[in-house]
Amino acid sequence: MMIKMDIYYVEDDEDIAQAVKEYLAPWGYRVSVFPTVAGARQALESRVPALVLVDWNMPDGNGDALCRWIRSYRRELPVIFLTVRDDSRDMVSGFQDGADDYVVKPFELDVLLSRIRALLRRTGDVSGQYLSCDAISLDRNRMQVLYGSEEIGLSPVEYELLLLLLQNKGKTVTREKLLERIWDRNGNYVNDNTLTVTMKRLREKLHQPVCLKTVRSVGYRMEDSE
Repeated sequence: MMIKMDIYYVEDDEDIAQAVKEYLAPWGYRVSVFPTVAGARQALESRVPALVLVDWNMPDGNGDALCRWIRSYRRELPVIFLTVRDDSRDMVSGFQDGADDYVVKPFELDVLLSRIRALLRRTGDVSGQYLSCDAISLDRNRMQVLYGSEEIGLSPVEYELLLLLLQNKGKTVTREKLLERIWDRNGNYVNDNTLTVTMKRLREKLHQPVCLKTVRSVGYRMEDSE
């Protein structure tokens, strides 16, 4: 069974977007199309794909603004710019802002596929590096936690608690499992109240997120609110 890799395509031309989406699907790429930069950024705040294709000219701004945002908050996420030839000079400056490659329109679909494959061979699928739920995102490589664009400072125990819940997003994690995985594995037995206090501090630091739910008398669950 072929494993699908997610690609976000920021493109306002429906015909081009649909052609790319249909062409890449049999090769194992699941393409989500976003007709605005704002829509793409909102999606990237809650879920990270394997790669992003960005059209240079968008209705609500140039693609370089989105690329700079990606480099600030999703640094390893690979980006390919797509541009018409007349915009290529301006696009080169955007390329220097952090895009990994660019393709000039009109392009052959097999050429785009080869560029995507080549880039992913270099970078690998970084989507698993980033975990998120609503406005909360966690970068496993940097051990960095963000609420929107705000960096949140967590203690090691708070970080481990959030990581475990995000790794099990959509599932209820029992209090017993949390105590065992975070505290008891190091031989540091603690009572049940320690988890309650740690969770209270974590919620306060994350601005009382609605996506972090208590399952009464059982444990906790993280799930996107939309």
